[in-house]
Amino acid sequence: MTKAEQAKQLFLDGYNCAQAVFCAFADELGIDQKTALSLSACFGGGLGRQREVCGAVSGMCMALSVKYAPKDPTDQLAKAQFYKRVQEVCLQFKEENGSIICRELLGLPAGPSVPTPEKRTDAYYQHRTCADKVKCAAEILEKYLAEQK
Repeated sequence: MTKAEQAKQLFLDGYNCAQAVFCAFADELGIDQKTALSLSACFGGGLGRQREVCGAVSGMCMALSVKYAPKDPTDQLAKAQFYKRVQEVCLQFKEENGSIICRELLGLPAGPSVPTPEKRTDAYYQHRTCADKVKCAAEILEKYLAEQK
């Protein structure tokens, strides 16, 4: 099973979009599943269902942070190189999906969102493309990490 398939399955199992992507790479990042789930929980639904940056994108960027974030806060070159990595994967996601903003991806209006998640029913999966966005983000990350080796 690829990381992308694993991420999609985690989403279908009930984890949020950020958890699904980040946790699919937890073993590769040296993070245990329980910690990965806790760290990424708040990013689901575009940061706590505020419908801002897509949680799948956030999970992808969290994995990049674990792998590549600079350790020296004064190293401006390392920061720039790291931010370039983040921008590259975000741009690829945007090119493939049209946006990195949750509400835009889902066709929802701007404004506050009810914090209660929707029940994961067949109807939910018919009108939500989140599982596909999760798979896409994981594919982008999987390919990116492979190219960096």
